[in-house]
Amino acid sequence: MLRNPNANVAFDMDALKTIYLAGGCFWGVDAYIKRVWGVYQTESGYANGDTENPTYEEVCKNNTGHAEVVKVVYDTSRLSLERLLREFFEITDPTTLNRQAEDVGTQYRSGIYYIDESEKGAIEAYVQDQQKNYTDPIVMEILPLRNYYSAEEYHQNYLEKNPDGYCHVDLSKYKT
Repeated sequence: MLRNPNANVAFDMDALKTIYLAGGCFWGVDAYIKRVWGVYQTESGYANGDTENPTYEEVCKNNTGHAEVVKVVYDTSRLSLERLLREFFEITDPTTLNRQAEDVGTQYRSGIYYIDESEKGAIEAYVQDQQKNYTDPIVMEILPLRNYYSAEEYHQNYLEKNPDGYCHVDLSKYKT
C-alpha cells in the first residue's frame, strides 16, 4: 500500500499553482508525484503536441509531437516549486533524449512545461544548478505549455488500479 501524505490535508485554495511534468511513462510519475507533501491533485495527459485530443495509441504510434505528462496542482504554502522540482529530478534522468528507463520515443521525453511565465527563471535556474550533478548535458525541455489534453480514464491513477502494473519509477520512498 502506498501512502498518500495529502489524504487529509486542508489545502489553501488561493495558493494553488499548476505545472506539467514529463518524465517518461506518466503512470509512475503520477504515482510518485501525487504522494509528495503539498500536491493537491494530479492528472495524466498529453502536452505540447501538434494534434488535438490525441489518444494513447496515436501518441505512441504516430508522430503527434505530444509528451506524456502529469498535470500537477500544488499548494505553494506547503510545497515550493524548487522542492517539487527536486522530487521530480529524483525520478527522471534529465540527460537522456526521448527516453526514460525502458520507455523510448519522443512521447517519453523529459520536460517541465509551465503556464506561469514568472516561474520560467526559477525553473531554468534550478535545472542549471542541477547540471553539476551530471556528467552529460541536461536535455530536459523547459517550455511554456502550448496545449494539454487529459489522457483516457484508464490511465488516470493507473498504478492504484493496477498495483502490479509496469512502472519505471522507484516508488519505495513513499511506501508505508
